[in-house]
Amino acid sequence: MPFLDHLEELRHRLFWIAGAIVIGIVASFTVLSQKRLDLVGVLAGPIKPYLREGSLVYTHPGTSFKIILNASVITGLLLATPVMGYQLWGFFSPALHPHEKRVIIPTLMGMVVLFLCGVGLCFFIVLPFTLRFFHGFESAALTPMIEATQYFGFAFSMMLAFGLAFELPIGILLLSALGIVSPRTLTRYRRHAVVICVIASAFITPDASPTTLFALAGPLYLLFELGVALSWLVTRKRRKRELEEELAARREAAALREDTVHREPRRLGVGI
Repeated sequence: MPFLDHLEELRHRLFWIAGAIVIGIVASFTVLSQKRLDLVGVLAGPIKPYLREGSLVYTHPGTSFKIILNASVITGLLLATPVMGYQLWGFFSPALHPHEKRVIIPTLMGMVVLFLCGVGLCFFIVLPFTLRFFHGFESAALTPMIEATQYFGFAFSMMLAFGLAFELPIGILLLSALGIVSPRTLTRYRRHAVVICVIASAFITPDASPTTLFALAGPLYLLFELGVALSWLVTRKRRKRELEEELAARREAAALREDTVHREPRRLGVGI
């Protein structure tokens, strides 16, 4: 298609994506705002054991609304992921080779699964462990009055950081598929990867506690090793495909030369 037609198609698909996101956020807000669901109480579960009154405090009347809205935005984006993937697939698939198309769908599914695994690990394991670590330094002379906005901002930041960090294998997989990095290079710099994982965890985590840092650095390095394994798999398949294409090209060239050799005597005979 001409360039302007591509822009028109892209605009049309972006409208579908924006509509899916809006519908997902509205649907999520409708469900999560139900009082019987008590989303705020569920998300406050990890910190409740450390509150003397058993509840968080708030200083603004719209605090609960803001918390539910933030959760609705995240949930709505996740709900809209199939539509987003379908529209992007429809736009880019005509430019992809068959072997690239076979990789895209598992990659998108892996991104969603890894993101949810990171969020789940943070909420059920790392966040309670971090709060227990902080609680160990409290004094009987201090009365904890934790503000709801600060706690949920801290919790959402940690869950988002863990979810994004868990996308590391997908990034390594894509770089290996494009031939930018090789598994031998990744294996050679394993020691450097340990240091990079610790430094990256220090920047990603919203607090400066060593518990959160090492709780993210450990899984991050394991995900790096998973990325190395995926890199070996993708690189081996790519080399096998390139070898098959090279052999096919050689067979075609050999057949063409043989056909030329068979035709040449006929031309000479006709000339004589």
